[in-house]
Amino acid sequence: MISRTTQQSRSKLADLPQQVREQARTAYRIFLSNPHHPGHRFKKVQSAPDVYSVRIGIGYRALGAPSGETIVWFGSVRTPTMIAS
Repeated sequence: MISRTTQQSRSKLADLPQQVREQARTAYRIFLSNPHHPGHRFKKVQSAPDVYSVRIGIGYRALGAPSGETIVWFGSVRTPTMIAS
């Protein structure tokens, strides 16, 4: 699988907190070497069938859309986190 980013995804990455940016870069390098790494939980987004997501640490996911054999990353989303009481 080929993976590429867009100007939009790079701009959104720059808006994230420093720690999340570092996690995203690490996750992207791992994704490039193994797109099906179990820690990424690469999957379709149920509410948007042409959108996929991968985990970027706890609380964030990167969003991408397939284009042939390529996944084009276009943004990220903050996800709810569970806090143990």
